[in-house]
Amino acid sequence: MKRKRKIFIIDTNVILHDFSCIYKFKENDIVIPIVVLEELDKIKKGTDSISYNAREFTRILDKLIGDKFSPEGIKLGKGLGYLYIESGKEFSKNLLQSFPEKTPDHRILAITEYVKNKFPNREVILISKDINLRIKAKALGITSQDYESDKVQDISQLKKTSIEINVERELIDKLYNEKEGISIAQLNKPLRLSNNKYLIFNDGERKILVYFSLKNRRFYRVEKKVTFGIEPRNSEQAFALDGLLRDEILLMAITGRAGTGKTLLALSAALHQRKKFNQILVARPIVPLSNRDIGFLPGDVKEKVGPYMQPLYDNLNVIKHKFQETSKEYKLIDEMIKKEQLLIQPLAFIRGRSLANVFFIIDESQNLTPHEVKTIITRAGEGTKLVFTGDIEQIDSPYLDSHSNGLTYMIDKMKNQDIFLHVNLIKGERSYLAELASALL
Repeated sequence: MKRKRKIFIIDTNVILHDFSCIYKFKENDIVIPIVVLEELDKIKKGTDSISYNAREFTRILDKLIGDKFSPEGIKLGKGLGYLYIESGKEFSKNLLQSFPEKTPDHRILAITEYVKNKFPNREVILISKDINLRIKAKALGITSQDYESDKVQDISQLKKTSIEINVERELIDKLYNEKEGISIAQLNKPLRLSNNKYLIFNDGERKILVYFSLKNRRFYRVEKKVTFGIEPRNSEQAFALDGLLRDEILLMAITGRAGTGKTLLALSAALHQRKKFNQILVARPIVPLSNRDIGFLPGDVKEKVGPYMQPLYDNLNVIKHKFQETSKEYKLIDEMIKKEQLLIQPLAFIRGRSLANVFFIIDESQNLTPHEVKTIITRAGEGTKLVFTGDIEQIDSPYLDSHSNGLTYMIDKMKNQDIFLHVNLIKGERSYLAELASALL
């Protein structure tokens, strides 16, 4: 028996998350409430990513509709369902009693309820990234779900940085003596390893940090290095710094809680390798409090974005204060900033740039959508190294979580690629107080 197609009602925030979402529901039908188009119209004139997504979706819709919209719906493509636009509907008695204010969310609920009653024999599902709207829908007996298309279901592997294995004493001796490392055959153990993996070899007396390249099928000893005054304080930091200094790694993710040293290590490694790149670029997305645009803040552009960029300058100051003010290193950082060889900016200011031969650090990248991360990576030109840092458990965006943010998505999709490396930092190094607060509060 042929399965009945489902009907998915799409909320505005889903489109702002992924403007191509209407093509992700297989053979099922899509309904766009008219209020969603109203909301997109208000958002499309901005300069940030959600405005871009609003414009792109509008262009897709315009191309699909053509000269006239058919009430019979528009076929989305081979193997896909039909697209409908549903006009505003009267609030039912139940809806009015529950939500007397006719907000955009409540108008979407009214349309969803109307479609559900119109097609009693078909499953009608409201898709929204707004948790509160989903709860309201369920309270009214309407099925609602999060947008799952780009969600990573299992994130447990993202929290593992290394594995420790017992080895023979001779093997560790060889790793100390052989600069070219040792082959996987010399390990003489049935071990299944992914590419660009870090391990700890233990012979009972000594422990050694090791990097494994699946491409070369070899293990290499990881040495703790000092980069521009910053020295790794634990094995995970040593792994991160090792990856940051590897020329073959062009895309890297460093995750971990606040205070684990993600941004500091990336900045110090970038400065250490400054001669290899034309520019060091450090950026972070601006996620204003209460979803208010930064335009409401007083002052010019620099004054508006300054508070959001301050954590990056704080990390830079940590590095600067490793040196005397009269030292060449201290003066070099100031000179690089003056010449814009070292540039700290909001991520929105980077849009449209060509990133050739740049060491690009994207801080707080857990607040990016998968599409935003893809857009950044696809701008990378020859000689560019991209480093995404963030804490997938601390997300400021109301429509992202640890499974759906761009950083998690990138790590999941890029794992095992020759040019990609992920390191998760576990131990906080700011202070005992900061580590205790991070663990307990």
